[in-house]
Amino acid sequence: MPATDIAPAPSAAPDATGFNHAHCRWDEAHAATLDPVQRLVYRSNLLGADQRITNTGGGNTSSKLTETDPLTGEDVEVLWVKGSGGDLRTSQRANFSSLYLDKLLGLRETYADLPNNGPKTPAEDAMVGYFPHCTFNLNPRPSSIDTPLHGFLPAKHIDHMHPNAAISIAASRHSEKLTREVFGDEVGWVPWLRPGFELGLQMQRAVEKDPSLRGLIMGQHGLINWADDDKECYDLTLRLIEKAAAYIESKDKGDQTFGGAKYEALPDEQRDAVLVELLPWLRGQVSQQKRFIGTVQSDAAILCFVNSHDAPRLAELGTSCPDHFLRTKIKPLYVDWNPQAEDVATLKQRLAAGLDRYRRDYAAYYEACRHDNSPAMRDPNPTVILIPGVGMVAWGKNKSESRVTAEFYNCAVEVMRGAEAIDEYVALPQQEAFDIEYWLLEEAKLQRMPAEKELARKVCLVIGAGSGIGKEAAHRLAKEGAHVVCADLNADAAQATADELTGIYGQGIGVAGTGVSSCGQAVSAAVDMTSRDSVRELIKTALLAYGGVDHLVITAGLFATPGPDGRNSIDQWRASFDVNVLGMYQACDELKPVFDEQGLDGSVVLTTSVNAVVAKRGTLAYDTSKAAANHLVRELAVEMAPRVRVNGLAPATVVKGSTMFPRGRVISSLEKYGIGFDDSWDDDRLRDTLADFYAQRTLTRSPITPADQAEAAYFLVSDASSKTTGQVLSVDGGLHEAFLR
Repeated sequence: MPATDIAPAPSAAPDATGFNHAHCRWDEAHAATLDPVQRLVYRSNLLGADQRITNTGGGNTSSKLTETDPLTGEDVEVLWVKGSGGDLRTSQRANFSSLYLDKLLGLRETYADLPNNGPKTPAEDAMVGYFPHCTFNLNPRPSSIDTPLHGFLPAKHIDHMHPNAAISIAASRHSEKLTREVFGDEVGWVPWLRPGFELGLQMQRAVEKDPSLRGLIMGQHGLINWADDDKECYDLTLRLIEKAAAYIESKDKGDQTFGGAKYEALPDEQRDAVLVELLPWLRGQVSQQKRFIGTVQSDAAILCFVNSHDAPRLAELGTSCPDHFLRTKIKPLYVDWNPQAEDVATLKQRLAAGLDRYRRDYAAYYEACRHDNSPAMRDPNPTVILIPGVGMVAWGKNKSESRVTAEFYNCAVEVMRGAEAIDEYVALPQQEAFDIEYWLLEEAKLQRMPAEKELARKVCLVIGAGSGIGKEAAHRLAKEGAHVVCADLNADAAQATADELTGIYGQGIGVAGTGVSSCGQAVSAAVDMTSRDSVRELIKTALLAYGGVDHLVITAGLFATPGPDGRNSIDQWRASFDVNVLGMYQACDELKPVFDEQGLDGSVVLTTSVNAVVAKRGTLAYDTSKAAANHLVRELAVEMAPRVRVNGLAPATVVKGSTMFPRGRVISSLEKYGIGFDDSWDDDRLRDTLADFYAQRTLTRSPITPADQAEAAYFLVSDASSKTTGQVLSVDGGLHEAFLR
């Protein structure tokens, strides 16, 4: 069963097992058809699909299986365990490492012989370099830092999860006592220790001391449990989570959660208006070193937290689980703003002061905790910002990462809710948090990441993305890592393009985001450029989806087909100028405040036409509107400087895929030029015939395609043209009539 077939339970209604908080989805008939490794993948997908069980990318699973050694042909015991960087919800076989178990266990002697070994020592970190020497059957998947946890515990099947309910116990001041109270003698407790070789040894010793244990609460971290049957292990995981969650529910404080409400949530429409006014400015503020993509979360759970009396205190403590603060940083930025009594200008002032304080606090944290060999201080801006009445804005290098960041702080809020219900929430000490955030092994992982693409961290708004040049441009920009808002007068066509991009690049991971902000790398919107209100709604969609806009590409245009007498009506003249000139101006004019608020470099590409400089019969309205568009490019380049570059793209006779060449216009053109054709020909043959005729009029003798135009649009958007503005680039195959005059 693929991971996409498994969805989180929509409610806390009990399932067939009577569980309210962790639903059983195991299908024994399906599991019986799977080989042992497939069963591990299946179990992992089921566990990862439920946010109450583990967060995206968090936790790991394993099975100790008998395999045939490819070298000796003998049976050997192999540890299959989720590899580095995997996500349980989406993992497949390729995401699991496989290691000879005897070789992995033998590393304990190697470690014991190393001088100065112990927690967080260079000797402990060095053990990760030995894992590849234990690899079974040349499996290329790197082993995770948690591999010893699974190898050193004796059971055949192990689940290590990050359930919010279990972490609530793990992150409580009296965690050990609560573990006994909730789980009795079935589950033991180990204090916080950074994941790695020493934690595996610590767990091994706990089980040797009490072989009856079936699991352990890991201080500040999570839950690990085991069994010798995979289905039994899965059931145990659910049962232990159910116990923890039920215990917390029995202590729930209701209206007094987080000390009760201090502020009220804004109505949805008012909240969105605040965000639209705030997000471009805020994105510019947090993007001083590198640009961020935003995700907005405004669900009931987050609003309950940010509106509460205790939010400032708890937010300042930071998160607990190491998976959480690797994305959310040591703590979020909470801004004390009264949504019922204060305006957005005041909110910006509070945020500006808060951001300045946050950066200073982060620098002080780095200096206080750094080691001689620590990596250089990273970006000191917050990745999570909490605003009463509004919710949370999370930031990441791309949409997927910002959604993960939002998801992780959602989890952190649930952990704090649970811990405060049953006891008192405590976060990791700053030094321990720093030693995770700036761990040299984590730094090495970051250094191995592939270089970012040209348009990574950028948001491109493409108007006309439903077909032709716009569709090709959307694909070309997305290929370079851009987040693309696919806009078109035809809403269905815009959605189809966005769906195509999502099909190619995926939705990304992370289960977070309210409304359109839950999108992936592409989102769609309908727009009528001749309506300012419509353009404003488009920009609103872009801002709520990603937090800002970096580039605008307009390929939408109107060709008004002349009547039988070769003339355009006055209404056609008006429509031509409304779309081809006024519409493009309005889009730029409405977007200019966004660019100004961000304070980040951007660019605009307006599609004109070589017809703008070639006088001929029969296309007066179109040609003169495009001539005006050419000058609009130059005027806007002056007006939007110095931050935003404005250039024009002048195609010629792009017939293929263009909505401006419907069958009637193609036939009219063929007749105009005396080109033979048959009425029985389909649209593609008619277009190809006309395109070939046009090609022969050019110096290159090649048909002009939407892909040719998209490549030019990408060039004008990219840093390769960073010193070019106010220019019109012709992509016409070489029409000498259109040479620069």
